[in-house]
Amino acid sequence: MADVKSLLLFDFDGVLADSLSLYSEAVRRILERIGTPIVQNRDDYLKLFDGNFYESMESRGVDLAAFSKAAKEILPTMDYNTMKPFPGFVPVLAALKSDCLLAVVSSNSAPVIEKALDRFGYLRYFQDILGSDFLFSKQEKIGHALSKYGFDPSHTYYIGDTTGDIVEAKAAGVLSVAATWGWHSRRKLAGLSPDYIVDNPEELLGLTDKRDQLNGHLK
Repeated sequence: MADVKSLLLFDFDGVLADSLSLYSEAVRRILERIGTPIVQNRDDYLKLFDGNFYESMESRGVDLAAFSKAAKEILPTMDYNTMKPFPGFVPVLAALKSDCLLAVVSSNSAPVIEKALDRFGYLRYFQDILGSDFLFSKQEKIGHALSKYGFDPSHTYYIGDTTGDIVEAKAAGVLSVAATWGWHSRRKLAGLSPDYIVDNPEELLGLTDKRDQLNGHLK
């Protein structure tokens, strides 16, 4: 790791993948199946990400074991081809990977994330995927990544698109980066005072001053 300067941890849904329609419908169906229909529309779904997704559901009476069981039945019926990559990421990831370690920390499952990253052409840029099948808490997953890869929190960034992401990044002691192209609005994210706010993927290069390398990848 001598030549690697920073650890960049990416949320998946809303940062790397445009998947809001897919998962808001899937979660609505799962919760209806288990008798706790707390999500009736997209706004209900997004409110679950004001904090940790699983903790938010549990606090509203959702049995997480029942949710996981129903998810195994519902999720395979969803059309994952409706999940699309956000544009402009490939040259950015290529530039960042030259001296940063990139990993995914998400509430989604690692197998789903891996398949999507492969389809998007992103998989080769990521060292690790820490999903819901590992731990529910993003704070704990961030801590695991710090320990596993030996990075100082001051050189570690968590890039998320919801207020819950910012809360968990701050709790983990790493630098919080709010991506405004995702699920929560810029105004809502700014209210949590993240360390950085970025409005497009290219602005991620400003975290590690890598714009010259981006230009090289675009030539």
